[in-house]
Order: sequence, then structure tokens, then C-alpha cells
Amino acid sequence: MKTDLYGLTRQELTELVLGWGEPAFRAQQIWHWLYRQLATSLTEMHNLPPALRERMERQVVVGQPKLVAARKSADGEAEKWLLEMADGETVETVLMSYDRGDTLCISSQVGCAMGCLFCATGQMGFRRHLSSGEIVAQAVASERELRRKGRRLKNLVFMGMGEPLHNYAATVEAIRCLIDPDGFGLGARRVTVSTVGLAPQIRRLADEEWQVGLAISLHAATDEERSRLIPAARGWSVVELVAAGRHYWERTGRRVTFECALIQGENDTLKQAEALSRLVSDMPCHVNLIPLNATAGYVGQGSSPKRVNRFCQVLTRHGVSCTVRLRRGTDIEAGCGQLRQQLGTAASATQTA
Repeated sequence: MKTDLYGLTRQELTELVLGWGEPAFRAQQIWHWLYRQLATSLTEMHNLPPALRERMERQVVVGQPKLVAARKSADGEAEKWLLEMADGETVETVLMSYDRGDTLCISSQVGCAMGCLFCATGQMGFRRHLSSGEIVAQAVASERELRRKGRRLKNLVFMGMGEPLHNYAATVEAIRCLIDPDGFGLGARRVTVSTVGLAPQIRRLADEEWQVGLAISLHAATDEERSRLIPAARGWSVVELVAAGRHYWERTGRRVTFECALIQGENDTLKQAEALSRLVSDMPCHVNLIPLNATAGYVGQGSSPKRVNRFCQVLTRHGVSCTVRLRRGTDIEAGCGQLRQQLGTAASATQTA
């Protein structure tokens, strides 16, 4: 099997090139073709010697997922892609447009093992981890598309399919490639990792000492309510999880975001709001409230604007920074918790393969 160049770190690429008997600067040239020029094939790397390119054709590949289908929201502010990997597995990736720039929501796994009851990805179960190259390739594909439109990717969020910290090694390697200033060059502060709350991995990520943002999907402020909504949450109490978030802030200086998908009559009560205030009011953090987006596998409904505002007011009264998520792409099932392995009916999807 050929080696995917996007799955290699800069050091691994250098070692590969040196093993071929080539000088180290050839690795730098290849790295620039991959991350600066966003080459789609080895033939584009015209400043490499023909003999080297011939060898590369036999041993490596510029991995890129196949765009199977795409849908754009009615307001044009979100576009969802169904991407097929080399083994036929598919994931969804969402590009969102804001006044402040374009944000890409990427996937880290095919499916998810966390089992959140209200999440479409959790409802489909876990299939496999994505490799670091498959994660990186989503960002590269997006940047290629944006450049054709005269734009550039500004922010990247690990909020797509899967739990990025369950796939820790590949997630970290992908981030390392994407924030490399001599490569893709995305600023670390432009990257956010969203996790359902794997406390030990949060601490590991903190010890990387990057300036990457962290969003913890808390969803409930009591262990009883949280474990009901998120089966995987039974491994760590909310107190342990908030403590891990505090450790992240202490090591990085980055304010942690706690996300809450609010479900009408479930976790949007005044009791939950007061409990959440007590948990986080003594640390620099931000709470992002997200009225639940509908999925076919869950009967709960998103909280009404009145209940969301009441919840936010409680937090604000206790000195906790709070906002309500600006929703994007819910009409094409591209909102938080709606991603799965399909885009909808063929009639509503733009088929590209």
C-alpha cells in the first residue's frame, strides 16, 4: 500500500526522503507543495527531479478524499460535503461563512463511540478512527475550494463527526501539521477542539502547551442528568471534568468554553442553570448555549428562546460569560449534532461523482 503524504509529519517526511538518498531540502520542497501550494498530484511538483517523482509515484500518494455530494443551505452560509475515504467509508465536513471569515468543521472519526442520545453521529455508532492524513485532507480540500473563490480559511473546529480526543494521536498529529507556520500555517488560536469530556485526554492536550482552543460539551451540570444523556460520561464526574478544564486554562492561558445543547424540559431548568453556575463561576470560562438541533433518532425538542434566555440570565447573574450559539445550516442537517454519513435525498444533494 502506498504511503499517504498527508499522513506524515514533517520529520517523518524528511526521514523518508533521506532514506531515498535525497538531500533534506527535497522534503522541504514536498512539504511546501502539500501545504502551501495544495498540490493535488505528484506531477504538479515540477521542481523535483524526474527520477524522484518517478520513485514517489511508486511509493507514495497525495491522499485526498473523494467529494461524493454537497448541499448548501438556503441562506448560502453553510455548505456540507460528503467525503469518501480510500476504503469507501464516508464522513461529513461543513464549511460555514461568517462576517469574520470562513470556518471549517471537520470530522475525526467515522461515527462515534460516545453514544450521546441526541446526536446523529452517536446514533450511528462507531466505525473507525480517521488517520491524521484523512483529518488534514479535509482542511486542505476546503482551502483549495476557498482559494478558487478568492478566500482563505480562517478558523477550524473539531466539531464534526467523532470524538477527537478518543482519536488522540491522529488528532494531535493533524493539529501539528495544520498549525506548522512553514506548512498550512493556520494559527493555533484559530483551531478549536471540541470534546464530550475525556478528562485524562484534556489534561494531555493541555500539556502540549499549544494555544489551541478547547470546548467541552458539558450538556448537563449534574452527574445524574449528564450520564443519562451521554453514556460515556459515566467515566468522569462533572467535577473532574471541570477540573480538567481548569488545568487546561492554567497550562495554556486559554479560556475554556463549556457547551450545552439545551433540551426542552430536560437540561434547561433553573436547577441546572444554578448548578452550572456553581461549577464554573470561579474560573475564566465561557458557556455556549445551543438549542438542540433535531435528529431522527431522538424525540426531544430544542429549548424555546424563552427558556434559553432564562438559562443564560441565571449564568450571567452569577458572573459567568454566556452566549447563544449562532445557528448555521440546520436546514441541511449541518448543525451541531446533526452530522452522519449521508446528505439526504439525491434530489436535494448535488452529486459530484
